[in-house]
Amino acid sequence: MTLITGSQPTIWLGIGVLAILLVVAYIVIILLFRRMKKFEAAYVSLKTFLSGNDLEGLLQEYHQKLNEQKVQLEQCSKRLDPIEFKLKASVDRVQMVRYKAFENVGSDLSFALAFLNQDGDGIVLNSIHSREDSRVYAKPVTGGQSTYLLSNEEKEVISNAMVGPKIP
Repeated sequence: MTLITGSQPTIWLGIGVLAILLVVAYIVIILLFRRMKKFEAAYVSLKTFLSGNDLEGLLQEYHQKLNEQKVQLEQCSKRLDPIEFKLKASVDRVQMVRYKAFENVGSDLSFALAFLNQDGDGIVLNSIHSREDSRVYAKPVTGGQSTYLLSNEEKEVISNAMVGPKIP
């Protein structure tokens, strides 16, 4: 057995450095393990909330409900389109103006009555009351105008009926 005296300090130095590296590696592993445990605890608390519900299950449930809502929205849209079309064409603007047609008749018994849709299409009725009789006239209205001559009361009732919000 021969001992090499000149290389012994370098061997012991290498063993010492290796031992120090092992201790440092062991400390790093312990620190990483503790950090991993904290991360795992945070993940579990995030996943389960405070109520104990599973986050992944809740997300899947909400995703399914969202898909169901999309289907219902599409169905409602299909039903709503023809309803809106019919509503735009139906009479939704009714206006009446009472007036005194003749001086010798008491009260405002004459009237003009407009039935229009949102585009200003419809009819205007004009009832003229006198002592001897009453007459009713109907005139078609398109776009707020008529091809027949309109009285001031008829023009007024049509312009009043055209005011208001419209369905886009």
